[in-house]
Amino acid sequence: MYIAHSCNFFLFPTTFGILDTEFSFQASSVQFLNQYGFNYNKFLKKGIPYMNEEQEKKIKHSILTGNWKVRSSLDKDQIKVVINEVTRWLDLAEEGDQMTLPGIAGFQAFEVQLVLRQALPNIWTVLRDRGVIVKKVSQQHRWYLEHASGDRDSCWKEQILLSARGFSVFFQMLVQAQKPLVGHNMMMDLLHLHEKFFRPLPESYDQFKQNIHNLFPVLIDTKNVTKDIWKELHFPRVSNLLEVYEVLNSNLNPTKDSAPVIVHGNKCEKYAKKKCPHEAGYDAFLCGSVLLKVAHLLLQRVHGHVPTSEPSFPQYLDVLAPYVNQVNLIRAGVPKINFSGPDFPSIRPPILILTVRKWPGVSEQQVYGEFQNLCKFDVRRLTQSQFLLLTNKFKDVRSVLKEYRCHPTLQVSLYRYWRHSPNVNCMLQVCSVVAAWALLGFLLGRSSP
Repeated sequence: MYIAHSCNFFLFPTTFGILDTEFSFQASSVQFLNQYGFNYNKFLKKGIPYMNEEQEKKIKHSILTGNWKVRSSLDKDQIKVVINEVTRWLDLAEEGDQMTLPGIAGFQAFEVQLVLRQALPNIWTVLRDRGVIVKKVSQQHRWYLEHASGDRDSCWKEQILLSARGFSVFFQMLVQAQKPLVGHNMMMDLLHLHEKFFRPLPESYDQFKQNIHNLFPVLIDTKNVTKDIWKELHFPRVSNLLEVYEVLNSNLNPTKDSAPVIVHGNKCEKYAKKKCPHEAGYDAFLCGSVLLKVAHLLLQRVHGHVPTSEPSFPQYLDVLAPYVNQVNLIRAGVPKINFSGPDFPSIRPPILILTVRKWPGVSEQQVYGEFQNLCKFDVRRLTQSQFLLLTNKFKDVRSVLKEYRCHPTLQVSLYRYWRHSPNVNCMLQVCSVVAAWALLGFLLGRSSP
């Protein structure tokens, strides 16, 4: 039996000193998350900070050298209000009195304490559950507190850095554990993990592959694994992770009754009662469940029968070995990335180019609508009157080339880079002009006396 402990972490970029990350929203993504009940308040107000290694080095240098400032105008206003409030209280307070600054928690609480301690020499601060406690002390007592074993300057700055790192600490724990990392269509997840928690994405594709493999030596993409099983067992077509899980949980799965039992852990019973697609914790549960059920199917295929005893997880990993470090790609030159070696040769259908005539102002959506009854294509504009058509099915390419062979306004042909690329055409035009002028100059030079 397996127990699933599903967690949701709401993350928000670290803001400290010079570090003020910019990020953007895409309208359709916001609508999508709204549809599935994403908690924007928790994300924006209580998000856990994070940073990558380069950002951590900059912050660490600023903290340890004391060369940092509050840069955000909002933080400056908040800090100013806090200092004014504490200063007014100090005028009336006696030594030993204390006050509480409520509503300040997490990493920002360390920043507030750091500013207050630098600005006011006769106070001391302590972080408690109810907020930041400010106590009026003498300068001698302040010196003693600063040099106490539990609150030395170096220890205090390390606490600030640890709080600023936030979720990055958990990322490092994942890396050090060297456990299999499982995802479904996980390419974008790996890109985000690299950029947000490790380092900015490198220019080199091979360097990216090497970095990811060093971080996570064992990757398993359930999308890549399920593709083979689906073809072999003739399962119905599915379009998302939840549908994959439901098929494997249905009577269509020949090993449903013998598959491993997966139960929800404490405080995770919500997912046993309610489906929450596209919620991180629920999707993680689906992904892990799909991995175990597919591995169980593969194990039956290897042995030719359902195992009499419950297989161990190492047995499942053994049968998944051919799929390890193979991450699925959509509409790419290769069907998947091999993170532990060279990529497989491309088996993708060729790209088509559509040239439109007598249809001014045609959009990508209109082109998609023109072909959707025949087959499904991704449409990308190349020029004002040309579009690229991409599919993962050879039969779609053949059908379109046949159906539109003699079409009066839509001309479809195979895309050739050296023939159709606007950049190449521009370069050739410039070269032809230069060559023409050079030839003209040569002829005029010969004709001159």
